[in-house]
Amino acid sequence: MSIRKILLPEHALCGVQGGSKKRTLEYIANLIGQHDPVIDAKDLFNCLVTREKLGSTGLGNGVAIPHCRLASCKKPAAVFLQLAEPIDFDAIDRHPVDLIFALVVPDNSINEHLELLKKLAEKFSNPTLCESLRKAESSEMLYQLITCEE
Repeated sequence: MSIRKILLPEHALCGVQGGSKKRTLEYIANLIGQHDPVIDAKDLFNCLVTREKLGSTGLGNGVAIPHCRLASCKKPAAVFLQLAEPIDFDAIDRHPVDLIFALVVPDNSINEHLELLKKLAEKFSNPTLCESLRKAESSEMLYQLITCEE
């Protein structure tokens, strides 16, 4: 599955004020919940927080991929944020995070979930792409960069 199929252009946002890990996860949950009325934002937020308690989704190099499976989710959904200021995300390398790609998939989509995470990890392992994402000056540019080469 391509990123273009799960990430709406209006869910790629440039210069977001994150503030903290908790506030950023809440922002992500609210954004997805507003677009998909079947998903309760509070349930999604709790699911993301629960997943973070198992181990941080901060990959290192300023990137985090918070994700979860949710029973009320009918199809994969995503949000991509370029933060105005990096935040502490308990990343593996202990560096703050400024690029966050959040993913929620249906509860029974285990293989799809793993494939998407693999694709994202590969994409974010490209330092040139990450630098371009950090320099993006508009949400439209951010969306084009994250969905290119698909």
